[in-house]
Amino acid sequence: MTTADQEHPTGFATMERAALCVPHLNTSCQVMPATPKVTLIKSVLCCIALLTVILNLLVVISISHFRQLHTPTNFLILSLAVSDLLVGATVMPIAVDLQFCWFRRKVTCDLFFLSSFILTSASVGNMVLITVDRYVAICKPLLYSSLITMSRVTICVCLCWICSVLYSFVMLKDHFVLTDMSNSCYQECATNIHFISGTVDLIVTFFVPVTVISVFVVAVSHARVIRSQIGSVKSKAVVIKKSELRAATSLGIVVLVFVLCIAPCYWISPPEQGSSSANSSPQSWVFLCNSTFNPLIYAFSYPWFRRAVSLIVSLQILQPGSRDTKVMKS
Repeated sequence: MTTADQEHPTGFATMERAALCVPHLNTSCQVMPATPKVTLIKSVLCCIALLTVILNLLVVISISHFRQLHTPTNFLILSLAVSDLLVGATVMPIAVDLQFCWFRRKVTCDLFFLSSFILTSASVGNMVLITVDRYVAICKPLLYSSLITMSRVTICVCLCWICSVLYSFVMLKDHFVLTDMSNSCYQECATNIHFISGTVDLIVTFFVPVTVISVFVVAVSHARVIRSQIGSVKSKAVVIKKSELRAATSLGIVVLVFVLCIAPCYWISPPEQGSSSANSSPQSWVFLCNSTFNPLIYAFSYPWFRRAVSLIVSLQILQPGSRDTKVMKS
């Protein structure tokens, strides 16, 4: 056997070790080869994460800066945009890594799952609040200003985020008590979801929003029938009702897209006893991309958002008194 032949096995072993997250640890997870396809997929996902952050940041700046946009409905949109912004800034970048090499310590895995659950729950809560807001605006327009106030909306939003945090800790309590990851390979981030917990999560994050949205759709249809019956009456009340219906339609699209994005997570991966990994499955990215779709819907549906973005991009918001600029038509 020649010297080159004797060195070949050693070189092959070195190549095997190089394909691991930790080259000197045999139980380490393998690194996905940097093929052109993998590089393209990761590049596209990174662009989606960046786009999500930029678009939702524009929504946050628009509603926060312009006083005319300080309404209860827009405050709910602001809360949803904050959760979407955090998804793009925290969850998406970590989910881009398909082979779990991010998770050198269990605390990193814990924080990833905790932030994912909190932001998902907060998004669901914000959607429900938006739906209730539009329901009241359509079915009880004369009582809307007295029932839906900024103070009440602020309390509801705070409760939404607090409940999301508590709910996430309860759902992940079994994962937190583990002393190590105890998965198929070292550094893989996965959590064991009990069947009961998975069923509860299915009800809370899927069936409840769908039920509320169904009520919302019925209310919109009923309001349109009433408007068609009194369409010949030219009064301020009818004008207000038309405006509310246009806003309800736009927000209804946001809620409907949310349901379509979250549905594959439960249709393809129903709740079951077992391990849930922090991988980048197609259905999980469909749900994450809902955070990207929301500001795009605002851009096509709300003229005030387009005008606000033009003022932000042109840096006119830095001028004195820009907070009082009228971005919504009377």
